[in-house]
Amino acid sequence: MKQNNFHVPHKDCSLCERLEQFRIENINKYPDFANAPVSSFGGADAWLLIVGLAPGLKGANRTGRPFTGDYAGDLLYKALLKYGLANGTYKASPDDGLVLKGCRITNAVRCVPPQNKVTGSEVSACGAFLVNEIQSMPNLKAILALGTVAHGAVLSAFGIKKSAVKFGHGAIHQLSEYQADNNLLFADSYHCSRYNTSTKRLTEQMFFNVFEGLLERLKI
Repeated sequence: MKQNNFHVPHKDCSLCERLEQFRIENINKYPDFANAPVSSFGGADAWLLIVGLAPGLKGANRTGRPFTGDYAGDLLYKALLKYGLANGTYKASPDDGLVLKGCRITNAVRCVPPQNKVTGSEVSACGAFLVNEIQSMPNLKAILALGTVAHGAVLSAFGIKKSAVKFGHGAIHQLSEYQADNNLLFADSYHCSRYNTSTKRLTEQMFFNVFEGLLERLKI
């Protein structure tokens, strides 16, 4: 299956001044890093879109592939392999040969932010790319948001008020309840970051349970 990468800002994107400046700083500090907006990973024919927060400085910003090279990726790809949503072996490198199956991964914000924190205006600036992403996936059945920022970004992409659909770890929302012509399922999970797992806000089993619940709901 072809792993398409599109609907991503230009490598010299200047939509967000703060992120652009941070990127320039990192190009000088880490010249061997990708240091560019990170493209999505996975085929456009996927049924599941996973939306994260933003690239990690020494993770996706370094490797150029979402959730690749940091702890969050270790847990995410472990789950995808466990539930048949990926083939191969995850080696934290974009050339490890890992292939996603029925799954695509992207971020609400495509450029690495300082201190892993994005602003509302940066999420809004990247919103059009997420809209295009969703519209380009003809077989899409479900979206999984990792964290509240991704949750809000997905709702904004559909023009649904954030106050209408509350974030809740393990929650699965039927978007037709909020938008008549939208048949997608929308699932939530705490972000699989090192901080969340270290503080036990998210355990490995809690993360696995999200996938099990979604697969059961879709009978996949």
